[in-house]
Amino acid sequence: MQKNFSVAVILAIIVALGALTYFAYQPILKNLNLGLDLRGGLHVVLEAQEKEGQKISADTINKAVGILRNRVDKLGVSEPLIYPQGDRRVVVELAGIDDPEEAVNIIKNTAELEFWDETGKVLVTGKHLTEAQARASGEGQGFEVAIDFDKEGAKLFADATTANIDKPLMIVIDGKVISAPTVSGPITDGSARITGNFTAKEAENLAVLLRSGALPVSFKILEKRTVGPTLGSDSLSKSVKAGIAGLIAILIFMLGYYRLPGFLADISIVLYSILVLGTMTLFGAVLTLPGIAAFVLSIGMAVDANIIIYERIKEELRWGKTLKAAIDAGFNRAFWTIFDANLTTLIAAFVLLYFGSGPIKGFAVTLSIGIIVSMLVVLTFTRYLLVLSADLTKNHKLYGV
Repeated sequence: MQKNFSVAVILAIIVALGALTYFAYQPILKNLNLGLDLRGGLHVVLEAQEKEGQKISADTINKAVGILRNRVDKLGVSEPLIYPQGDRRVVVELAGIDDPEEAVNIIKNTAELEFWDETGKVLVTGKHLTEAQARASGEGQGFEVAIDFDKEGAKLFADATTANIDKPLMIVIDGKVISAPTVSGPITDGSARITGNFTAKEAENLAVLLRSGALPVSFKILEKRTVGPTLGSDSLSKSVKAGIAGLIAILIFMLGYYRLPGFLADISIVLYSILVLGTMTLFGAVLTLPGIAAFVLSIGMAVDANIIIYERIKEELRWGKTLKAAIDAGFNRAFWTIFDANLTTLIAAFVLLYFGSGPIKGFAVTLSIGIIVSMLVVLTFTRYLLVLSADLTKNHKLYGV
């Protein structure tokens, strides 16, 4: 009776896992975020330009990184990589960019907004802005950007418009006059608009720049490289094939050497793979080429945990213990070995995650998720399958003894 129940449960688990794999495969692939090296996109290296009387410091570069990140976030790019490089460089990597030139223009522009009087005196600056939104022009000619000032900015703008009635008030961005409307009366509500017969896209890009704030320093493009989707797809295809080949080799080895426990480990590896990729999709993690390597490595670590347990079970069986007692002892005595090995690797992955950037960070993220999931699967799911298998047969040869 117990044997029939165990057979039914194992078969049900296999069927359920097969169904889960079948239905989860396409959604995971469709929603998995691919990195620059797989999906293609834009790689830009910016170098800060030092002006007379302006010293570039680490704080300046860090502020610039924060502003650039705000700009890129507003472009809707998933998981951008923006990080300082050296004393005065910033690297920007954007995966899946449709219009690289537009992205570069938004990234590199300083976006320093100023309002000048007709003599060129600066009356108000963009540091007092609280909001900037693109909208259709009230005159029916193109689009404009509506802006709002904070309390201090509203007072300065009111003073500026009051002092320049019937005179032009020039709207200047990065030293370039965008428009110079004539002031017809004081504007005291802290709102203004920037006109210039913009297209909808130009107005939206300008609004993005103004909302994210002006860069504390100007940048020049040191390197601009576009990674084509063909290269990314080719790399992905080769990496997936290599990963599948490695996975099949592991499955065959486990089945051939450890027999019944090896077969159960293979089932666990399938569940493990779905959980790792599903977790990455759920949390929006980015899969890179090094990330695929980390995924295969973490599968190897999961198998290693199984091997440690199975070898311990074989020792317990040789000492004359019953199958269930050997399984319990195998897991209990192997636990701290597995825990210590995974913990040290996890610490190394966290160090890479904290100090690394780009592909190194992608490697660390995938490895961290893989280690945590492997521990959970091995110590719960695999153990449950082994306990069920103890009711199927008492033949120790099926357990490698």
